[in-house]
Formats: sequence, structure tokens, C-alpha cells
Amino acid sequence: MGQPLLFSPLKIRGVEFKNRVFVSPMCQYSSEDGLPTDWHLVHLGSRAVGGAALVVVEATAVSPEGRISPQDSGLWSERHAEAFTRITRFIKERGAVPGIQIAHAGRKGSTPVPWERSSGKSVPPDKGGWVPPAPSAVPFDDGYPMPREMSIADVEKAARDFGKAARLARQAGFEVLELHFAHGYLVHEFLSPLSNKRADSYGGTLANRMRLALAIAENARRQWPEEFPLFARISATDWSPGGWDLPDSVALSKSLKGLGVDLIDCSSGGMAPHAKIPLGPGYQTPFSEAVRREAEILTGAVGLITEPLQAEEILAQGKADAVFLARELLRDPYWPLHAAKALAADVPWPKQYERAKN
Repeated sequence: MGQPLLFSPLKIRGVEFKNRVFVSPMCQYSSEDGLPTDWHLVHLGSRAVGGAALVVVEATAVSPEGRISPQDSGLWSERHAEAFTRITRFIKERGAVPGIQIAHAGRKGSTPVPWERSSGKSVPPDKGGWVPPAPSAVPFDDGYPMPREMSIADVEKAARDFGKAARLARQAGFEVLELHFAHGYLVHEFLSPLSNKRADSYGGTLANRMRLALAIAENARRQWPEEFPLFARISATDWSPGGWDLPDSVALSKSLKGLGVDLIDCSSGGMAPHAKIPLGPGYQTPFSEAVRREAEILTGAVGLITEPLQAEEILAQGKADAVFLARELLRDPYWPLHAAKALAADVPWPKQYERAKN
């Protein structure tokens, strides 16, 4: 029997991933002034030790007002880039590829960390909060901050901020860059008619609503080295009538491919707070399959992927080229090593742990 597809290498541009298990970006709400802490080193380093091929840092804001919470990580200065270097160095030493997702929270910014949200959904200015920017002055939900509508100059600055963050990401030692266009954050807010009520060149038609996303991709690709992959995470549907949907996602993915994006990380939701989402094992894989087929681009599947055989079948059936695991890797940082054993794949363990391999 040959090596399972889950543990076969994947090469994108000049980077080879030793397997198809990717660590999804997951906010840790443990940064200080946007800077990563020891928590991040241990959290991300453990997943690299655990055998994943790609370890992606959480949604990392391209500007202070782009954070979800005041405790989110950021990448808007040389100081932030330097703070990430020990993390990228350790991930690479463990044979994994270091990646980072750069993001802007838009109207979902200035919110408390999850374990403090019972006290309210907005951080007041005296506690480090701010008025979040958005395409339109439409709050995410009751109790969330009222955003301010961005001017054209604000929108153009946001696109430049992503380009600057791309340059800083390379300076920090990252080798994969992911653009966060999903989950109801700023770029998704421009994409979806549910949140974008603008009447200018950034609103109305699909082409106008995609304008910011494409400008960001172009700026990022210009700053990001040609030999390194560029990913984009999208919400393939809003799960809500009149919102962003799969055909829109295919159109966006085709345009992103033309600008040098190499893989679409296919998530969903995050735009409509009361959307009814049919949660279940692999519930988002039809999106990665459709985007892969119709946009002719590499895709990643994410969402309730928990079992080794399930992950292998997603790849074997052509539904994606890689799987992004999130909560399952919080439960078990060594999931790739355990999955390899379950699929009878022979993969190396860290030499410090080899005594426990058999």
C-alpha cells in the first residue's frame, strides 16, 4: 500500500509541504499591544512538533483598529515583525512551514475577548476600545459597536496596510501568507450586500464589492516574494438570503487566481449573526470542491474535520488539496502523528519523542 494522500507532499511555488495537514489560524486573544507572547510560541510550536506541515498564525491585524479585540496579534510595525521571528524560527526547525493570516476586523472590531463577552459586546475607549471602521454604518448585531463608514481614503489605506503587512511578514520569516476575506470581517463586509450599502465604486455591483479584495491581493502579491505561496480565506456563503453565495465565491476565486493567489481556504458564515448553518462533519467541503473545480485553483477544506479517514477521503475524492484543522488540533496538537498511525503511514517523529512512537 502506498503512502496515504494525507501524508503525501504538496508543492506550491517554491515551498514543499511534507503533508496535507494544515493548522488553521485560530485567535488566542493573548497578545500585548499586538505582539505575540510566550503563549503563541508554545501554542504554535506544539502544532509544529505535532507533525502538521503548515502552521498558520491567527488573524493578525494590519493596523491597530484592524484588531478584533485589544488582545489580538498585529503586524503593522518593524517591532511586530521582530517579535514573530523566534516563532517562525522554531516552526521551521521542526520541519513545518510558518504561515500567517493577515486581517482587518472591520465592524467586528473593538470587542472583548470571548471569555469576557458576557459583560458586553463592545470595549469602551477607556478600556482600550475604538470606533471600528466598516464599508457602511451598519452594526453586526444588537449590542455591537456602531461602526463609522469608511471614506475612499480609508479604504485605500486599508489596502496599503495589507501590502505593508505582507512585507513585514516576510521580514518576520513567514513562508505562507493568507489574506483573511472571511467570517464577517472587513473585506467580507465589502463583499457581502448584507453589510455593504455603499453607492460609490466600492458598493453595489459584484465588481465594485470585490474591488477592495482584489486591490489587497494585488498589493500583497507585489510585496510577497514570488517563490512563496499566497492563500486567501473566504466565506463561500453567508448562509443568508440576499447575501454572498457560492457563485460569487467562484467569481472572486477566479479573479484572485489571476492576481497570483495560489490556494483558496474555503470557510463560510460569520456575516449574518442569526444565520442557520447546517453544522455537521465536513459540512463545508462542498464549497472547496466546487471552487476547486469551477475556478481551477487549489483549495483547502475546513470545518469539523476530525477523523483521519475523513480527511483522507476529502483529498482522495478531489474535494480539496489540503485540510485545515482547527479545534481538533486544540484538543490534540499531535493529531497528525496519531492520524499517520491510523492510516498506516510511516512519518518521522521528533527525535526527542521517538521512544513513544511504537
